[in-house]
Amino acid sequence: NGKSKSVTSPMSVIISAFAPVTDIRRTLTPQLQTGDTKLLLIDLGKGLGRLSGSALAQAFGQIGDRSPDADPQLLKQFFKTIQQLSKAGKLLAYHDRSDGGLLTTLSEMSFAARSGLDITLPGGTDTLASLFTEELGAVIQVASADAAAALKQLNLAMPNSTVIIGKPAIGQQITIRQDGKLIYKNSRAQLQAWWGETSYRIQALRDNPGCAKQEFQNIQKNKDPGISPVIKGFRVPDSGHGKSNSTLNPQPSTPRPKVAIFRVQGVNGQVEMAAAFDRAGFASVDVTLNDIANGRVNLDDFSGLVACGGFSYGDVLGAGEGWAKSILFHKDLSKRFKHFFERPDTFSLGVCNGCQMLSALKELIPGAGQWPRFLRNESEQFEARLVQVRIQKSPSIFFKDMAGSILPVPVAHGEGRAEQVVAAELVSGIFVDNHGGPTQDYPFNPNGSPEGITALTTPDGRATIMMPHPERAFLSQQLSWHPPEWGKESPWFQMFLNAREWVSFP
Repeated sequence: NGKSKSVTSPMSVIISAFAPVTDIRRTLTPQLQTGDTKLLLIDLGKGLGRLSGSALAQAFGQIGDRSPDADPQLLKQFFKTIQQLSKAGKLLAYHDRSDGGLLTTLSEMSFAARSGLDITLPGGTDTLASLFTEELGAVIQVASADAAAALKQLNLAMPNSTVIIGKPAIGQQITIRQDGKLIYKNSRAQLQAWWGETSYRIQALRDNPGCAKQEFQNIQKNKDPGISPVIKGFRVPDSGHGKSNSTLNPQPSTPRPKVAIFRVQGVNGQVEMAAAFDRAGFASVDVTLNDIANGRVNLDDFSGLVACGGFSYGDVLGAGEGWAKSILFHKDLSKRFKHFFERPDTFSLGVCNGCQMLSALKELIPGAGQWPRFLRNESEQFEARLVQVRIQKSPSIFFKDMAGSILPVPVAHGEGRAEQVVAAELVSGIFVDNHGGPTQDYPFNPNGSPEGITALTTPDGRATIMMPHPERAFLSQQLSWHPPEWGKESPWFQMFLNAREWVSFP
């Protein structure tokens, strides 16, 4: 009849939000914990198990006509209850029921812990829907002693939403049963290899294919223990009660030696570095190259100089060497730095970009003649990950009594590969695999340095350079993972305490 007709169609709403994290130590992750525990499935789909739009439907070229939706009030109640359980310390692990459904959720929790699973699906339900629906929901891990109370609390808040579905299993097998029958069994390694293969294929085209293959092959190893810290020769510092195990333990009235936290344009690690040295009893002073060049800062006033990590000069290729040349090619600056390094009562530390910079200043640093240049990573990529470093026996003042310790530490660099092998007595740290052995294998050795070399010192131990970031790990809570028994300060804090003690008792 020529008149327009309005049509009502379904509408989706995307909501983005953010909130402060008041205590990072209470962050929940999918990593399953050891011990006597149970896994609980929280289903916010009211048992409907709709599969439209799911990964399963797409794998079979289907779309479907019944897709999951959200009940805002139920979702609100879910969030509130999870927060209550979390604040009560009852949640050991958490993972939303995400892309791929319950099977993917459980598998990813297994991958994070390199653990097997023993799962029993609710009886009388559609098996495919139980495993692959992407209805809203989550899987949580709680101690067996807390399981009944958690189950009751969840079902009171969201009636008929939650069931116990199993537990982690010893070994590497993932087993799923329903109605008394075994419906699926496979190894964690095989499932993780399938899960990671697409990423591996892309990585092999984009990056160094040899590195990509090494990382993918490691996924399939069942005997890899994962990150395994070892502490030798010292106690983990613990300031949980306002105290520290520092052998110095300076009093508040003790003068604090000044350390120059040295940076140029683009460096971004100065705040963490200053915090670490301040906590160890130093007075950290923010110092730029221009401060020294213009005479606003005199290096004679400092006991230590620390070249920080980050993206100096926009992290263009060889940026650390450009930083060094700003000193080497300036006659007066070169003389001032040489005088500082030669003073027997000073120490210096270079981290990441600062490591590259100090290595390029080796002609000014007594005993640094063997230090290598640091070149582009073998992977052809910027590497930001958690790796393990073994502290070697060396004269470095920073690593006194720490030799043999294996510690997790962040790396974040694009040019960290040592150019050549260096005399063993000057190597103070090497990358190791999860069994504690020196390695060339990626990603345990993230840059391909020969023999895993990643930290060096001088014969007198006063100057040390290293590619990893200990200042981003001096507190346990800075690490993405650490053993639960570690206190407020991580073992890396000991190197800063060692420097403070050396200044008082050189």
